[in-house]
Amino acid sequence: MQPINHIAVLTSGGDAPGMNTALFAIVKTAQQQGIKVSGVRKGYEGLIDNDLVTLDCKNLQQSMHLGGTVLKTARSERFRTETGRQQALATIEHNNVDALIVIGGDGSFRGCLWLSHITNIPYIGIPGTIDNDIAGTDYTLGFDTAVNTSMQCIDNIRDTAESHNRVFVIEVMGRDSGYIGTYAGLTSGADSILIPENDKDIDDLLLKISDYHSEHAFIVVVSEGDEIGVEHVCEKIAAVNSNIDLRVTKLGHLQRGGNPSAADRMLAIRLAVQSVKALCAGETAIMVGILNNKVSNTPMQDVVKQHVISDELQGLLSVFCR
Repeated sequence: MQPINHIAVLTSGGDAPGMNTALFAIVKTAQQQGIKVSGVRKGYEGLIDNDLVTLDCKNLQQSMHLGGTVLKTARSERFRTETGRQQALATIEHNNVDALIVIGGDGSFRGCLWLSHITNIPYIGIPGTIDNDIAGTDYTLGFDTAVNTSMQCIDNIRDTAESHNRVFVIEVMGRDSGYIGTYAGLTSGADSILIPENDKDIDDLLLKISDYHSEHAFIVVVSEGDEIGVEHVCEKIAAVNSNIDLRVTKLGHLQRGGNPSAADRMLAIRLAVQSVKALCAGETAIMVGILNNKVSNTPMQDVVKQHVISDELQGLLSVFCR
């Protein structure tokens, strides 16, 4: 096993609260082992362009509580090409990088797998995405913060909805996963939750709202990946009940921002420390995650799969939203 003297770390894809905490914890752990850590700016784009900076533990300590990522991030089309990956490899070799830590989602981890076809450099993935859509971990960095942000927004919307007896259709993020919609909807007491994983939920909604004439608000949470979409949901609602006062709100990118929650900060610290320890122990081609509240290592080829909604969560949706 080759000794690890220089780790490069990058944040890739969509930003997620907790990334800065992870960067701080990686550098803190590595420095105690005498390992230099460089940050790659703008994800794989920076790896292609040789845009590396030495990371300082003290500076990162001042930003560990902030959302976003101080390293910046990007989605790299160039890294999808053989030329781009060869340029990235040249950066690794030029800077004598011994190992790579990638914080991101499934697309970022596919980048690791592509790179492994042309180099044997050890690499570790840390799941960082608000969508919580990666297999091999119960929770990803940023998910808890995004859920809390969404829940607070829905609570606020309910205040005004109650004042006017309105029906609100609220779109939350999550890409093709219904985790944010499920958690934010359940914890805010939504009357209906529509997620990509359930194609029958629209029928339940229309049945409930067809004779709706309450003195209270009616809240519908729709995951952005739901194939029907908020516009068609509103059309279907209006078709079965034309007497309601209907409004639409898309929460959008505010769900990605904000200071990470305590849960996300602790998750970031645990996974970051494990990532450095795993590299020092000779591990490679794995993602560090959290399963049953224990840190675990999962082969990288197994994590680029959908993190499915559990039967327990589906059961909760049946109880509260039908």
